[in-house]
Amino acid sequence: MSEMNSLLEPGQLVRNPNAPNWGVGQVQSNIGGKITVNFREEGKVVIDGARVELELVFDHS
Repeated sequence: MSEMNSLLEPGQLVRNPNAPNWGVGQVQSNIGGKITVNFREEGKVVIDGARVELELVFDHS
């Protein structure tokens, strides 16, 4: 898992660079490299942190 993914905590906003159409998502959990994110356009998705590096979102307007 990337260093950035390991720092993600519930409540933080992220984007999946491999699926920009999912929109901004909110981290629900980050356990053992599996990151559960609730995306605006895709719903709840479990991401393998070893395969996808999520991008932290600071301004989602």
